[in-house]
Amino acid sequence: MDKKTLASYIDHTILKADAQGKDVEKLCKEAAEFEFASVCVNAANTKLAAELLKGTIVKVCTVVGFPLGATLPQVKAFEAQEAIKAGAGEVDMVINVGALKSGQLDIVENDIKAVVDACKNKALLKVIIETCLLTNEEKIIACQLAKKAGADFVKTSTGFSTGGATVEDIMLMRKTVGPAMGVKASGGVRDLETSLKMIEAGATRIGASASVNIVNDMKAVDGSGY
Repeated sequence: MDKKTLASYIDHTILKADAQGKDVEKLCKEAAEFEFASVCVNAANTKLAAELLKGTIVKVCTVVGFPLGATLPQVKAFEAQEAIKAGAGEVDMVINVGALKSGQLDIVENDIKAVVDACKNKALLKVIIETCLLTNEEKIIACQLAKKAGADFVKTSTGFSTGGATVEDIMLMRKTVGPAMGVKASGGVRDLETSLKMIEAGATRIGASASVNIVNDMKAVDGSGY
């Protein structure tokens, strides 16, 4: 894998509560330069990111129900609709973790389905299952529900809970959803070695804030450049 190929796996991310306009501008400038898959920003920064990335191949990804996933399905759906209007081409939603752990699977599926419907034919949808809070059985169920509801990806983590992505979780998620659905490793992916391990385990997207360092380390390994 070369630097440019690796960059195409990465959602260049800034989700801090105190992210300022200048931080989003820097993020988008880097994303355009390195040709990352997307920038992942909070909803309030969607419009700015879309304006800055107009004319590039980089998509804008917005998070929904973030980071707890405990908002109402109709609120998540509305949030997704408004983000799409503002220029989002991808949406990363957080599931209702409490409902999943309570065995209220209909609630979880309907929650996902509400956002699937909001994104249909307009934006790609990734479903964050927050793996660090789930048993392996619950991780499997969450992935099955996301697939059944029609989501495009399952994603490990928000990066705001008790842990992030692991190779073991990526392997389990890939095995559960099969070869066609996307799997995103996010949370704690900060270096080249970890990124490559996640991809080898079955990840088709990486969420990272250390994206520039990751791809530059790849350049140092293979000598590639643009």
